[in-house]
Amino acid sequence: MSSHISNERPQPDKVLADIADYVLTYKIESELALTTAHYCLLDTLGCGFEALTYPACTKLLGPIVAGTVVPNGAKVPGTNFQLDPVQAAFNIGAIIRWLDFNDTWLAAEWGHPSDNLGGILATADWLSRSGLAEGRAPLTMLQVLEAMILAHEIQGVLALENSFNRVGLDHVILVKVASTAVVGKLLGLNREQLINAVSLAFVDGQALRTYRHAPNTGSRKSWAAGDATSRAVRLALIAQTGEMGYPSVLTAKTWGFYDVSFKGNPFSFQRAYGTYVMEHILFKISFPAEFHSQTAVEAAMILHGQMKEAGRSTDDIKRIIIRTHEAAIRIIDKSGPLNNPADRDHCIQYMVAVPFLFGRLTAADYEDDIAADPRIDELRSKIFCVEDARFTADYHDPEKRSIANALMVELNDGTTLDEVVVEYPIGHKRRREEGIPKLIEKFKINTARIFDGAQQERILKTGLDYQTLVQMKVHDFVDLMVK
Repeated sequence: MSSHISNERPQPDKVLADIADYVLTYKIESELALTTAHYCLLDTLGCGFEALTYPACTKLLGPIVAGTVVPNGAKVPGTNFQLDPVQAAFNIGAIIRWLDFNDTWLAAEWGHPSDNLGGILATADWLSRSGLAEGRAPLTMLQVLEAMILAHEIQGVLALENSFNRVGLDHVILVKVASTAVVGKLLGLNREQLINAVSLAFVDGQALRTYRHAPNTGSRKSWAAGDATSRAVRLALIAQTGEMGYPSVLTAKTWGFYDVSFKGNPFSFQRAYGTYVMEHILFKISFPAEFHSQTAVEAAMILHGQMKEAGRSTDDIKRIIIRTHEAAIRIIDKSGPLNNPADRDHCIQYMVAVPFLFGRLTAADYEDDIAADPRIDELRSKIFCVEDARFTADYHDPEKRSIANALMVELNDGTTLDEVVVEYPIGHKRRREEGIPKLIEKFKINTARIFDGAQQERILKTGLDYQTLVQMKVHDFVDLMVK
């Protein structure tokens, strides 16, 4: 007997409906979330400004067709480009992510929720400019901060219990999903349209993690989030036309996302959507390094100082043992040749060796001229990682969310230096009081890379004052930062 396939269209998957309802109905009342979003906005833009000093990044920017300028289009901060919102989202997203220096979220899946600012700012700026031209009220920067909070929450809550990397998918799928939902809200999509848009994000082709792992590590990891957030804008615009969605995109047997891409497992959720993720976001303040290594680099800087004070150098080192958490071993414990900057900033041995040698770790330290120093690879060969089960447990504990590393140095004469343990990086919520002044200083330094003194002053005067910022029209704020 044949088995008939039901063609009765189901109700939308709960995951889709929950995202749409959260975006459309949740009222943000957390002052902590809003003020953190303010700092996140500044830090994220600053990361983009620094990236504009790297030709490998800037060669990807601008319109698809050279010379194209879109009237009332979105402008790209730090440049003179004015583009359609899809291409502007790619541009903004690419500069944000290029140097691996923007915020981070670590859980079963990791990622960088501020990647969503590419789609959010491009869409908000375009809507603000086009609305003004057509007699509608422009959007405000408060709406941008609120959109950031929503996008952070969607990406972060989905990441808490669901590991996309373990099935070979890159975390930028979560950027695409979150950006689609939040951009859809900015566009004014109704509930049905928003559910359709999010379903399109899941049914879309998803990026493999190939470009993040040996032996294929490469620079696509620096623009993958820009690609994802720009694709989200495109999908939200498609849904705005009334294009249909796919209600059981996740749960459909055989053809749904769970069966095709998630080994048949449904998503798990630790908590409902709120403002948790923005409130607990991790800022990369001190070092442009993959976040699982941040505390290791801080410990290496401490040990470098101690050795220098004692008249010791890296020539005296026999072995360095890094006690760390499982995720760090899985992602950045790497031996063998490192072929490019993208390879180096995902190798914990490289990121520890440079501070021991030079007392610093900057984005420039991943470039070929620094990497050619033979002392780096010599020291890398003496650095070994071991998992500490407590560090792994504390990494997953929602009340701790630590990213611990401990470094122990054994010298050639048999001396062992006191182990240095750093459990929480300076960008962690537990170190906010210490971290925010340094975050602001980082923003000032990055602003000075691109703008002259008078323009820097205008940007800082407006950007650093929360009350002034939230009342500004989006296009007015972006105009402060164009060349």
